[in-house]
Amino acid sequence: MKITIVGSGYVGLVTGACFSEVGIDVVCVDIDQNKIDNLKKGIVPIYEPGLDDMITRNMSKGRLKFTTNIAEAVKESEVVFISVGTPPDEDGSADLKYVIAVARDCGKHMTDYTLVVTKSTVPVGTSIKVKSTIQEELDKRNVIINFDVASNPEFLKEGAAINDFLKPDRIVIGLESPRAEDLMKTLYKPFTLNGHPVIFMDIVSAEMTKYAANSMLAAKISFINDIANLCEIVGADINKVRKGIGSDSRIGNKFIYPGIGYGGSCFPKDVQALIRTASEYNYELRVLKAVEAVNKDQKLVLFNKIMKYFNNDIKGKTIALWGLSFKPQTDDMREAPSLKIVKELLKAGAIVKAYDPIAVKEAKHHFGDTISYFEDQYEVLIDADCLAILTEWPEFKIPNYKIMIKLLNIPAVFDGRNIYDKDEMKHNGFDYFCIGIDTTKNVSKHVTA
Repeated sequence: MKITIVGSGYVGLVTGACFSEVGIDVVCVDIDQNKIDNLKKGIVPIYEPGLDDMITRNMSKGRLKFTTNIAEAVKESEVVFISVGTPPDEDGSADLKYVIAVARDCGKHMTDYTLVVTKSTVPVGTSIKVKSTIQEELDKRNVIINFDVASNPEFLKEGAAINDFLKPDRIVIGLESPRAEDLMKTLYKPFTLNGHPVIFMDIVSAEMTKYAANSMLAAKISFINDIANLCEIVGADINKVRKGIGSDSRIGNKFIYPGIGYGGSCFPKDVQALIRTASEYNYELRVLKAVEAVNKDQKLVLFNKIMKYFNNDIKGKTIALWGLSFKPQTDDMREAPSLKIVKELLKAGAIVKAYDPIAVKEAKHHFGDTISYFEDQYEVLIDADCLAILTEWPEFKIPNYKIMIKLLNIPAVFDGRNIYDKDEMKHNGFDYFCIGIDTTKNVSKHVTA
């Protein structure tokens, strides 16, 4: 079977590489000539563990190819996946211009039956627009060619995308014909042989499933952050509360870790898009609006703690940061809490220094030379007045406390990911602040008023 993946971004590259890994001939298409040229050389534009090797391996075997020629790719493929971006408009709705452009190209260039599958995250009803766009182009050509559309939303976690694709919790497929179902069954057979479930449904339900899933996970994050803030006020320990509620199988222990808010390419825009979709049908998603509001406020919690510690005056203070990406194992900084925190620190007159194992190159696109970047997690601490942890990279979890104490001007640590134990930090001489636990009684106030 030959398939085409249009869009060589995060989803497109992972999808193409993983399908080629199980023996399918894949052509990845992108309009960016420079990106395609680099991919042909094995230069991958994103960081995702294991992706570079998988792409190189399957290119060498001839199963994975890259091109800018969408016309040729569509003509030679039985299945075309649309994996282009759907960035949010100013009103929060998903911008479908790239999706529709691909649908138009499919209608212009298909010569035989083709199944067009939306892999991009798209609002409910997009398949109708895709189908009508393809038909418009066929009508312009005055040809009759059978085709189907389908929805196959992705559920990939950045940093674990390869494993998620090869060993999925579930494969959701929305379609409207037996022929399309047979094709998708064949395509996903290597995965179903290992017992991974495929859930077939109508297209509208598949489109809704993607948004509903991400919104539910975002809701869990905002809920636990809201509870964490209350815990600090009443004197409860959010880490104990989390364990207490997470042991309930109806709730589960995933996505209930307190922190400084969710970010990335999915949750923020998908929550916004679903709210917008509801409003178009004159329905208000009150819970999701609260989820979004809590997350927005949560991104300032750590900044507010720093300000309070320094008596609301950090002008001229040097703040060291560990972590800039929105989560570990990725260089993605879209909607990362660090974007908001750094902005507020600079506005308040602080000097910001940062270390991230992977995301520095990406960070420079956002911050430029307004902050300093370091290649070592301890070097960034030299002469810093405090340390703020924004991303829970594994190398931060068991640091050398003696080196930290020696390098910091003031031994103050603001832990936005709750990766340390408050008693251990006190024992090692730190003023320690985290999320959802009142640690002020453990603070010796190294900073003077």
